[in-house]
Amino acid sequence: VGNYKRTVKRIDDGHRLCNDLMNCIHERARIEKGYAQQLTEWAKRWKQLVEKGPQYGTVERAWCAFMSEAEKVSELHLEVKGSLMNEDFEKIKNWQKEAFHKQMMGGFKETKEAEDGFRKAQKPWAKKLKEVEAAKKAYHAACKEEKLAVSRETNSKADPALNPEQLKKLQDKVERSKQDVLKTKEKYEKSLKELDNATPQYMENMEQVFEQCQQFEEKRLRFFREVLLEVQKHLDLSNVASYKNIYRELEQNIKTADAVEDLRWFRANQGPGMSMNWPQFEEWSADLNRTLSRREKKKASDGVTLTGINQTGDQVSQPIKHSSSLSVQSNTVQSVQSSYNPFEDEDDTGSTVSEKEDNKIKNVSSYEKNQSYPTDWSDEESNNPFSSTDANGDTNPFDEDTSPAMEVRVRALYDYEGQEQDELSFKAGDELTKMENEDEQGWCKGRLDNGQVGLYPANYVEPIQ
Repeated sequence: VGNYKRTVKRIDDGHRLCNDLMNCIHERARIEKGYAQQLTEWAKRWKQLVEKGPQYGTVERAWCAFMSEAEKVSELHLEVKGSLMNEDFEKIKNWQKEAFHKQMMGGFKETKEAEDGFRKAQKPWAKKLKEVEAAKKAYHAACKEEKLAVSRETNSKADPALNPEQLKKLQDKVERSKQDVLKTKEKYEKSLKELDNATPQYMENMEQVFEQCQQFEEKRLRFFREVLLEVQKHLDLSNVASYKNIYRELEQNIKTADAVEDLRWFRANQGPGMSMNWPQFEEWSADLNRTLSRREKKKASDGVTLTGINQTGDQVSQPIKHSSSLSVQSNTVQSVQSSYNPFEDEDDTGSTVSEKEDNKIKNVSSYEKNQSYPTDWSDEESNNPFSSTDANGDTNPFDEDTSPAMEVRVRALYDYEGQEQDELSFKAGDELTKMENEDEQGWCKGRLDNGQVGLYPANYVEPIQ
């Protein structure tokens, strides 16, 4: 009696399981959305880097095809997120609302109906069971009383001091006890027989209510199976035609990369095939005079100064300054300064890749495809760091950069916008590092906190006390 509560509890569990399934799907949808956003951000950032970087031609298009693939896959995962929330989540929510009806006093209508049904089916049999238990108790009490009366009679026969009248009373009590045992036994057997006769009907009624609960639970189980199959279809991108087309298109874009075509393009646009700008007579102008005075100033020092070399790997790479007659491309020393591992997701302090991107984004390439180059040149062998003497290993053209310079922290007093490529730009209040003292033209060499090295007017800054 009362063990039907396990079946009734299953209805409340079904409502809670609907909530659990909705939460499960909602978390997966949130993951899909986050992944889609990360793909989009990754594609946007790397597309800009590749477009600004030195790669060109068909290989550049093949590289950019990966970013296009990420954007399209991102859209598909957003569609997955939309399907999970707009279709699957809402379907469970609506089914739960239709299947379970809350009552004013708490609980669900279906739970109360099932409990009332079981209680009604069990009530007649439970009443007879109660009568059986009472009859059994009375019968056992009568048996106990009879045994006690017999024991007293037996003991009295051995007692010579007991008179015949007392013995007669004990014998009468034994007789009454035996009759009570027979009566209670008959009543017990009768109530038990009635219970046995009522059991089939009781089983039938309980079975009927139980089947109703089974049918209700079957609806929930079949609904869950149906929803899970739909979730599987929404998650499985292998059967989505557009998903296969993304990678088919990616493969085609990569296969269209043609080294011969790229070299032909570079020759026509950046090599001997490009249109020439031969020197022509130019009239004097104030701007031209300023530029010439700057160039003359920069010729005061000999040798080569490579300000883009990063020996510690803590600063971003910068274009190379040319303070002598030789022009050295910054990508020549790219291998010296590249200490960034693109596959290192986290460092020892737990910072993620996204936290490093702002500091290391310029390490991707040593120069941009649209970067302009200085035109300083000279045919004097005395100033050539790669002359025959150096080729024999007697001197190192990079030795002058190894000696540390005196660096002083300064603060900008005014805004300054660099007029040439080798000049720094900063705002009033910005802090930077002065690397060389003021020259005769009033210019200093310094480094911004982002690692950029260049020249700036000495009277635009003041030392930080």
